[in-house]
Amino acid sequence: MKELLNMKDVSVNAGDKEILKGINLKINKGEIHVIMGPNGSGKSTTANAILNNPEYHKVAGTITFDGEDITNLKTDEIARKGVFMSFQLPEEIPGISVTNFLKYAKNKTTGKPVKIFEFRDELKKNIESLKMNPQNMDRSLNVGFSGGEKKKNEILQMLVLNPKLAILDETDSGLDVDAIKTVSKGIEMFKNDDNAVLIITHNTKILNSLKVDYVHVLVDGKIVKTGDQSLAKEIEENGYSKYKNM
Repeated sequence: MKELLNMKDVSVNAGDKEILKGINLKINKGEIHVIMGPNGSGKSTTANAILNNPEYHKVAGTITFDGEDITNLKTDEIARKGVFMSFQLPEEIPGISVTNFLKYAKNKTTGKPVKIFEFRDELKKNIESLKMNPQNMDRSLNVGFSGGEKKKNEILQMLVLNPKLAILDETDSGLDVDAIKTVSKGIEMFKNDDNAVLIITHNTKILNSLKVDYVHVLVDGKIVKTGDQSLAKEIEENGYSKYKNM
């Protein structure tokens, strides 16, 4: 397997507060990884560190992506290299339709003109697969959308943009069982041997419909345990208490 992402001894501060304390994480192409942990453990900070969100300050470590050092690149440069991130609370953008947003984002990430008919066919196929209302495509991005519609919209963006690495931050948060199944289906549609997925979550519902390769337990800014999918089941049954003092 070819290495896609490698975080080496990454430490991150938010303001004066130390959040990540020497994270080591390697993701190969063809893999699905999961980071689990209690609230405030640093899960979302890990995602933001990969994309070099300027609100977070790396104080140590390096991050390489597809063989290139991206530690200090700007967020938009990292995105253009093939890193996608969905958000816990997707932004509402009045005045820009979902379709136009997707066309613009695809153009910016690929650097190539969007082929309109091919784009519309792909969009229609993905909308049907995700059981989305096609009329939403003409509405302003996420404005007036339900929580489930917003999360499906994030998965639609992932499928259209087709990144090398998809980071899904709490995509299952607040979703009912049917919506979680739809999100899982979208992940399966996206996944292949040349890309990878990093799922960040604090529960195991989304994992019930997916086969994942590695589960990492993140507590107090450190990965304290790595295992297979059975680790997620153990956490579902017993919680994080045994890992909090490691």
